[in-house]
Amino acid sequence: MATSTHKVTSGTDLSAIARRALEQQHANLALPGWVELAVRESDGILADSGALTVSTGARTGRSPKDRFIVRESDSHGHIHWNKINQPIDTERFERILGKITAHLKSCQNVFLTDGEVCAEPEQRVRVRLLTEYAWQAQFAHNLFRRLPPNEPAHFEPDWTILAAPNFEAHPKQDGVNSSAFIGISFARRLVLIAGTHYAGEIKKSIFSILNYLLPLRGVLSMHCSANIGEDGDVALFFGLSGTGKTTLSADPFRRLIGDDEHGWSDAGVFNVEGGCYAKTIRLSPQGEPQIWNAIRFGTVLENVVVNPVTRAADFDDTRMTENTRAAYPLEFMPNSEPSGRGGHPSNIFFLTCDAFGVLPPIAKLTPEQAMYHFLSGYTAKVAGTETGISEPTPNFSTCFAAPFLPLHPARYAELLRQKMQKHHCPVWLVNTGWTGGPYKTGKRMSLAHTRTMLRAALAGTLANVLYETDPHFGLLVPRECPGVPAQVLQPRFTWSDRAAYDAQADKLAALFRENFVNFEDQVSAEVRAAGPRG
Repeated sequence: MATSTHKVTSGTDLSAIARRALEQQHANLALPGWVELAVRESDGILADSGALTVSTGARTGRSPKDRFIVRESDSHGHIHWNKINQPIDTERFERILGKITAHLKSCQNVFLTDGEVCAEPEQRVRVRLLTEYAWQAQFAHNLFRRLPPNEPAHFEPDWTILAAPNFEAHPKQDGVNSSAFIGISFARRLVLIAGTHYAGEIKKSIFSILNYLLPLRGVLSMHCSANIGEDGDVALFFGLSGTGKTTLSADPFRRLIGDDEHGWSDAGVFNVEGGCYAKTIRLSPQGEPQIWNAIRFGTVLENVVVNPVTRAADFDDTRMTENTRAAYPLEFMPNSEPSGRGGHPSNIFFLTCDAFGVLPPIAKLTPEQAMYHFLSGYTAKVAGTETGISEPTPNFSTCFAAPFLPLHPARYAELLRQKMQKHHCPVWLVNTGWTGGPYKTGKRMSLAHTRTMLRAALAGTLANVLYETDPHFGLLVPRECPGVPAQVLQPRFTWSDRAAYDAQADKLAALFRENFVNFEDQVSAEVRAAGPRG
């Protein structure tokens, strides 16, 4: 992607803020330097593992209702304007920009991190973060990709992010929805983040930008994790936060390409990021040893409760939020793929956290079903990932990424269709949610069973078993899988009340059909017929 020499002007010169960060020696530090500075600034405390623990205050998840895109001539016709992609006029954006710039200039300290995103050289975008917190600069250091050794000396960002957590917008004066504000200007190549300390907004704002830029170049941007086997076979794991992307792609027998955001170009799959942002609620060394071992000096722990005396992290404590997080560089994973790249996928998995407890733990999808479920993007919003979500809530998030898609979903779906067709890639639906009953009645799917089923699919073992067609959803469900009890594979038999299961399955099937009305005029009759049975 061509380097930009674009500079943000219009009465505010961000170079002065960047220059102050450089003069204060608060720019582009090595990881130990960021940790030392964050502790000195009282941003957080060190846990017994050496990780920096911080609190994000009242907002412990994203604020999607406070995200806006500037209505501008070049991008206006491409943006899919809706309740997620809310428009804001240039005048209001400029007014908020002026206030945030003044706020950052008034701060005693400003911190700067430069990096890039996209491991494929032809797609890379250079990014600069300016923030009032050292720990957020450390977060960006962990999540951005590293610059080549000599590049920082003459770095020119393609995009700039201003993060001002302590600046609060005024809804009436600024014409926004709350004290938090996330604004994206494609013409200015500028992101404003205010009124929230949650660092996930930094990460996801860049992903939203790439979800605009990459498809216009014929590259599919994907909310998925990816890993690669010893034979070079690549697997993709699509899913919203909390569905298991990070956990399931962290496989000791496969190299991790990345845990959350990727692109799929004509050359293959590439990671967007240079780090991981893993959920840590109920983390254990037995269940997720690779993530557990990545939590060490240099890692940022968000909203994890720490014993004030022993400094031991309690990953089971939900007093702050269910959405506890660890941000660490990709190299903290012992078997990560250093190039951040792989070939074309050999398997694709759609991960859904089914709060109804009726979807099978694994099912093979036809190409038409794959398109249906990609556009549907069914899961449950898991507690803490967004402000106001306290327990799993059924949710249809198209392309498993609706909060981050500036373009119409059909653009992403068509790119996926073309690539699946060209590379003959099988697709699987995997339920990482509940079984034996709905949320609060059933239990969460066994992680060990899910891993066993995924490995069987990757190894080709499931190609040699018999399948049954699920009567409610039309999915092809394997009758057997080595290492998994046959009863687990058929969700109806995990319920003590089979009639209650049927009623719950019919309810979810109806929700699928009701949601897909939004896409019926954009797909073939075969795709429309691939959904749950009425």
